[in-house]
Amino acid sequence: MKIGIIGTGPIGSTLAKKLGNAGHEIKVTSKSSEHELSETAKKLGVGHSSLQNIAKDVDIVIVAIPTSAIPTLPKNLFEGISDKVIVVDTSNYYPTRDGIMPVFDNQLESVWVSEQLGRPVVKAFNNLLAYSLENEGRPNAEDNRVAMAISGDDENAKKIISQLIDEVGFDAVDSGNLSESWRHQPGMPSYCTELNAKELTLALADKDEIKRQAATLRDKSMEIFISLTEPPTHEYVLNILRSLFPTNPKR
Repeated sequence: MKIGIIGTGPIGSTLAKKLGNAGHEIKVTSKSSEHELSETAKKLGVGHSSLQNIAKDVDIVIVAIPTSAIPTLPKNLFEGISDKVIVVDTSNYYPTRDGIMPVFDNQLESVWVSEQLGRPVVKAFNNLLAYSLENEGRPNAEDNRVAMAISGDDENAKKIISQLIDEVGFDAVDSGNLSESWRHQPGMPSYCTELNAKELTLALADKDEIKRQAATLRDKSMEIFISLTEPPTHEYVLNILRSLFPTNPKR
């Protein structure tokens, strides 16, 4: 498939490399200069494009930039682009990085992203740490693979993105419609706790009252990480996130 990726940070770059290695035709774009973007693309072994052209002649567009950067994308980004092009939202809202965005007091993040882009979106590739995405993928034949959540309103689009998730080494677990995407956002038991498919299914099924605690738990975890004087290990990060939830099977 032909895939355009907006953003060359840890998630965007890892997806570009892995999906390229899986045989897909990838092009990336970012806010970097033309020279820097070209060099980044060369290192990843993929093509590159201007932002204005990233959605042209592709089957899928993956948006892998901070939440606060979403409104800076061109308003006509998808003008003239076929409705069949699938748009994937990988973003997660962190006030410590994005600033306070009051819109999320009353609106679900990915629903807002869909409105900003003017296109339906599939929420995916957002509930694993960048380290996990890069290093924990396993072949389909292996048991107990780490699982990744996905949500969206288009069943066929979710099926296609679930296949990409499988190709980069993870099991996909359907969380339901886009209105259920809160179940795999920061502060939830499913978020960056590296669960297998059975465990993730249980975590996604937690009751709605946990949703009310999510922002508090998200901010609590960030306070812990910001207070550290040295970069934490991957296991340390996992243990902190798992410890927030008494019912987490990996706690």
